Amino acid sequence: MNDGQVASALQCGRHRLDISYPRVMGILNVTPDSFSDGGQHVAIDDALRHAERMLAEGAAIIDVGGESTRPGAVEVSSQQELDRVAPVVERLVRELDALVSVDTSAPEVMREAAALGAGMLNDVRGLRREGALGAAALSGLPVCVMHMAGEPETMQRAPGYEQPVEEVVAAFLEARIRACEAAGLRRERLILDPGFGFGKSVEHNLRLLNRMAGLTDLGLPILAGMSRKSMIGKVLERPVEERLPGSLALAALAVERGARILRVHDVGPSVDAVNMTWAVMEEGFTP
Repeated sequence: MNDGQVASALQCGRHRLDISYPRVMGILNVTPDSFSDGGQHVAIDDALRHAERMLAEGAAIIDVGGESTRPGAVEVSSQQELDRVAPVVERLVRELDALVSVDTSAPEVMREAAALGAGMLNDVRGLRREGALGAAALSGLPVCVMHMAGEPETMQRAPGYEQPVEEVVAAFLEARIRACEAAGLRRERLILDPGFGFGKSVEHNLRLLNRMAGLTDLGLPILAGMSRKSMIGKVLERPVEERLPGSLALAALAVERGARILRVHDVGPSVDAVNMTWAVMEEGFTP
């Protein structure tokens, strides 16, 4: 365990990201089949305009994904993922000077993203694919390591744990930190994601969020992604297009429990919710 002291900034390529207060990461899926916005930003110009809107609304990071990891999703080839992601990353960096995160588990995509100027890597599989640890270490970039039980195609069929979910997640993340350090990926480059909705029932997700503050003992920044997820739909009985209020409530709770990066679809309202929550916690706010 660490002493719980989280770094105040991350060096993300040529960008320095201040995480002394919580920041919002805007989701940019360039996939035809993501659960909430699949197909909406496949065209490069559409993706660019959406990223521009999110930056204007206060996103500190744009997270580009070329493989859907929704429950039931089938894996795509690294080449197909790269064909979707690379042109978008290149233009976001060149035209918008954006701090771009690339949501990928593929070593080939990690290497190309770093070469194109991405500032962060975000791996839902926790760098467990062959070659991923080495590619991430060589990139020189911060990396978000997430807990997922199983694979997207099957993870939600019957998720179950023999121990409390928060203990399983903490133990997994501790083990991945050790694996990363052994591969030359320094601790100060790591971000942790509990993996809400990835191999977890609604009850698991609720318990995990309620106890998420315990993960701050690991001393690394926490990224939380619950925007529009099915846990909101099941609790509130809302379709995906009506989950903004639930998403904002979860974002506020995540901030209160220690999250420093919030991965969201609806950037403007989320920035307001995050900043307001932080202002109460700090009894003042100066972004």
